[in-house]
Amino acid sequence: MPLKKPSPGALVLGLIPFVGMCFSVALWDRVDPIILGIPFNIVWLLGWMAISSLCLWAAYRVETKPDKKDERAP
Repeated sequence: MPLKKPSPGALVLGLIPFVGMCFSVALWDRVDPIILGIPFNIVWLLGWMAISSLCLWAAYRVETKPDKKDERAP
């Protein structure tokens, strides 16, 4: 089965976590405040891990949605 290029929507959804974690260091590079007893920087990264899962799930859904042509095929 030949590889197909990912759609622009899937690429954007895949890049959101990368940009959010790597290019936002200036926002979360501190310990205070403490949230539920956990330093802010750890909470920030844990939150992005959850967001990453959602973004990659959405990218998968974008890539695997059935084409209109396939629905009409016998």
